[in-house]
Amino acid sequence: MKKLLNTIYVTTEGAGLRKDGENLVAEVDGAEKGRVPFHMLASVVVFGGIYVSPALMQACASHGISIVLLDRAGRFQARVEGPVSGNVLLRRAQYRMSERPGEIVKSLVIGKVSNQRSVLMRALRDYRGDYTSGQIAALDNAIGRMAQILRNVAVSTDDVDSLRGAEGEAAALYFGVFNHLIRSDDAGFVFHGRSRRPPLDPVNALLSFLYTLLTHDCRAAAETVGLDPAVGFLHRDRPGRPSLALDLMEELRPVLVDRLALSLVNRRQLSAKDFEARDGGAVIMSDDARKTVLTAWQERKKEERQHPFLEESLPLGLVPYVQAQLLARHLRGDLDAYPPWFWK
Repeated sequence: MKKLLNTIYVTTEGAGLRKDGENLVAEVDGAEKGRVPFHMLASVVVFGGIYVSPALMQACASHGISIVLLDRAGRFQARVEGPVSGNVLLRRAQYRMSERPGEIVKSLVIGKVSNQRSVLMRALRDYRGDYTSGQIAALDNAIGRMAQILRNVAVSTDDVDSLRGAEGEAAALYFGVFNHLIRSDDAGFVFHGRSRRPPLDPVNALLSFLYTLLTHDCRAAAETVGLDPAVGFLHRDRPGRPSLALDLMEELRPVLVDRLALSLVNRRQLSAKDFEARDGGAVIMSDDARKTVLTAWQERKKEERQHPFLEESLPLGLVPYVQAQLLARHLRGDLDAYPPWFWK
């Protein structure tokens, strides 16, 4: 099992990263701001105009450390890494399964919808007294309809289009009541539905930024166990899209991202003033807000949860790696089915 090594996020515009012996060194205006030994690093994520020395790129590649380049808004730009690990037999099995993905897609959909429903149930349990009767009815209705979707999926065939339709129906129900989970009195935090490219309000900007971080971790997890991150099951293949990473993140999004976003908003760790609208309507976070989110993301990944299949406690940040390993074991024939991760 892969240990949960550190991911370093560099957000200071104009910072520089270089190699010093067996260490990564971060500098700003020529002054050293931090150093981390290579053996403690799994990946480096940099935002915006940050210099990365060629010597550091070479050292990271030789140590199996990926360097991911994002723009200031958190959009993926490039990835620098050494030879991808994995064996040809596993990838051949993955490619074969991608031609008949129904069984895996069913597991992914069940995992995602179950966790979305659990998020709604937890909110209703913990804050029922804060809700109006109309909000309670809306949440109860969504929870009940999602339960029916799960029952239908469990007994359905492995028709991928039908399963994708069920996933889409559940997502519409979930995000249709997501605004009820926002308890902040900041009028800028209102959710009218998902907007992605670009995000058009602060809540969507926050969700999209965190989804980018989770995608990075899921892609790294897939590559770590030797899977091809571009060949998925639930998500159709598309040039430049890490379809398998998007598959792996689906069952994790409600718990790792959505609940964290709600916590940051409801606990007033962020305000609407931390976001700005750009030409064309795109909304992005300020640098300070991004740092707040990144710190919370790292802390979130340290939280321990019981894994329902392994029956042992592990950090949330390790879950993508465990799920990638379980998927690889299924593809090799060691497991009869892919076991999704359920949040309790």
